[in-house]
Amino acid sequence: MVNLKGKVAIITGARRGMGKSHALTLARAGAKVVVADISQDECQKVVEEIKKEGGEAWAVKCDVSKKTEIDEMVKKTVEKFGRLDILVNNAGICQFKPFLELTEEEWDRTLDINLKGYFLCAQAAAKEMVKQKSGVIVNIASVAMGQVGVGFPTLAHYSASKGGIVAMTETIALELAPLNIRVNAVAPGAIDTPMVSSTNQDPKVQEATLARIPMHRMGKPEEVSNLVLFLASDDSSYMTGSTVVIDGGWLTT
Repeated sequence: MVNLKGKVAIITGARRGMGKSHALTLARAGAKVVVADISQDECQKVVEEIKKEGGEAWAVKCDVSKKTEIDEMVKKTVEKFGRLDILVNNAGICQFKPFLELTEEEWDRTLDINLKGYFLCAQAAAKEMVKQKSGVIVNIASVAMGQVGVGFPTLAHYSASKGGIVAMTETIALELAPLNIRVNAVAPGAIDTPMVSSTNQDPKVQEATLARIPMHRMGKPEEVSNLVLFLASDDSSYMTGSTVVIDGGWLTT
């Protein structure tokens, strides 16, 4: 069993889907979890679920596209728990839109949340981790990250953001390694979350998606969370700058 007892973790985008799963998983491993997202009420529901299982958690409203809210989140986390050991950059949006119809506003919103938000959160967290000379950052990317020989039509903005996450992960891992801060990324494939389900209602689309996956099923949020837990723990102490794919074999086809 992975033991995170005594560790403090922030998970962004944690009110539902993979983020909620990450929060529950890390809490079950003993971490004190800050559940952060744009809805305080929905975050609190996750907190109550964690508390019912005997864990410790705290809900914070945070829009990751706004630096002031991120800085306040990190500041209050340290004030409440005394430290910050783990950041899981999970908040993100995904909107399918043909490239020729994609607006500047849609592009900016996606990059602001999916990429700039990761940068701002990682920087704010790392500044605290430096003080204690230890820390772990896990960035959630995607198989739609580019450089893998597989394109994703109607997701130019999303793919650009996820590719940027991988590049940023490798770079800041290099800079932060001497400070005993590890940075890795997770690249999920098709995972059964509310965000994916809302854009995958057409049976033909579902069939086409499953046809691309050798395991012929979508992944479960908990399966990704187990990988996040490993990367957040000392069990992965010799890993930094890596991007780990978890996609049921999608990229092998």
